[in-house]
Amino acid sequence: MTEEQAVWTAVEEAATSDRPVVLATIVRARGSTPRGIGSKLVIDPERGLTGTVGGGCGEAEVIEAARQVLLTGTPQLVRVDLTEDLFSWSAAVCGGVFDVFLERAGG
Repeated sequence: MTEEQAVWTAVEEAATSDRPVVLATIVRARGSTPRGIGSKLVIDPERGLTGTVGGGCGEAEVIEAARQVLLTGTPQLVRVDLTEDLFSWSAAVCGGVFDVFLERAGG
């Protein structure tokens, strides 16, 4: 199963179980980013994560914002700015900016 298939399976299972999840999708990317436009992540409080929007601190920001989307049902756009990471101690940094659209799915 591909990552995309796993994401849509997770959304379908949540809908079948009437369980709310958040679907996060990268809708804009500038500069060097860990994942491209269209990359998806399902945040499921009961079953965990399926897919990825890049991992690390950027993905942690998205997961934190997903809590509010789960509570309110209101979609949200999150900007993840990795440009300050250019000065990080790690050589594995990207340095770009990407926007992630969060929407409630499932139940």
